[in-house]
Amino acid sequence: MVHHRRAFQRHPNAFFCSAAVPSSEVSLKYKYDRLVLEVPLPSRNEKCVFFLRPMLMNVGDLISDLQKEDPGVTASVLSKYGERLSNSTLLETLLDKDFKLLLNDSVHDVCPPEKVNVSSEHAVQMEDMKHVVHLLHAALNTPEHHQIKERKLLEKLDSLKQELSPLEKMKANLTRKAEFHTSRALWTGMALLSVQGGALAWLTWWVYSWDVMEPVTYFITYATSIGAFSYFVLTKQDYLYTEAKDRQFLKYFYKGASKVQFNVTRYNSLREELAQVEDDLHRLRYPTQLQLPLEQIQRKP
Repeated sequence: MVHHRRAFQRHPNAFFCSAAVPSSEVSLKYKYDRLVLEVPLPSRNEKCVFFLRPMLMNVGDLISDLQKEDPGVTASVLSKYGERLSNSTLLETLLDKDFKLLLNDSVHDVCPPEKVNVSSEHAVQMEDMKHVVHLLHAALNTPEHHQIKERKLLEKLDSLKQELSPLEKMKANLTRKAEFHTSRALWTGMALLSVQGGALAWLTWWVYSWDVMEPVTYFITYATSIGAFSYFVLTKQDYLYTEAKDRQFLKYFYKGASKVQFNVTRYNSLREELAQVEDDLHRLRYPTQLQLPLEQIQRKP
């Protein structure tokens, strides 16, 4: 037999609500230039201060610290809309907005404080410290990929030197011949000017007089001026002895290179590539120089 009982008429509408009442006992603020979370521990009935590191800690680390301090607490972090956040969420991301901290059956609203502006001097000190830590890590713990990269650079360096070895011999031979021809051209010009001066003196004092030779010397000087101006028109350079000598050297060098089929462009490309590899190798060895012999650290002048 089923007996039907009439419901109480005094309270016709029933309201169900959670026992978790929002609380503001949790405070989050900056103290001693550190972010401090002040939380009431349920089991010990006292407040405890936790120093947070937003860039290094996540939600799981915060919950772990709470449980270490109070083993009887069950904690979780919720968004301001009541969604539970994963333990892998960084505190730096969490502190962008308000959130809720659930301790056992109590819900605490947490309002992150405004970010404190870090002075430029402190920022520079932090950057210097990070740089020093990076150098120490690289010096004491040589990464494996550095060793692989160094081995590849050494192999490439050896290959470039082997390829450049015959080209260097050809270049040295061409340089020696070009210098010889350039020097011969300079001495030939010197000899011609000496012969010209002696001939003019002989014609002036022994054959003719100065009245006859003066127009001749004038036109010789004028012809020399025309020759210097023609050099400027053709080369777009002033007639300077050092530049003229270098130009003559390059003329003989490229002429000899074409005869022996010496590829100047390929040689210059290999030299640039060799210099780049040497710079990369030196830059790679710089963090690990504590583990290298002294003769490998010092660069040759």
